[in-house]
Amino acid sequence: MYLSKEKKAEIFSQYGVQKNAADTGSAESQIALFTYRIKHLTEHVKANHKDFVTTRSLTKLVAKRRRLLDYLYDQDIERYRAIVKALGLRK
Repeated sequence: MYLSKEKKAEIFSQYGVQKNAADTGSAESQIALFTYRIKHLTEHVKANHKDFVTTRSLTKLVAKRRRLLDYLYDQDIERYRAIVKALGLRK
């Protein structure tokens, strides 16, 4: 995969829960990881517009991130607002 352990650790420490940066399963960490992967796949699809498998994977990944954001919104609005602001997402 294109993500090294060091890059994942950097993403998790930057956007993870402040109490435990090694918590890779938190919603914030997963949303940050999905956002990084979405940006990478978007650039790939722009260069390879006939790559329909990657396009489908990108669509599924965006939906997965949306579901996690909706979950976070329902559970804790402050955590939702913090991650949206940190990643520069809409809303």
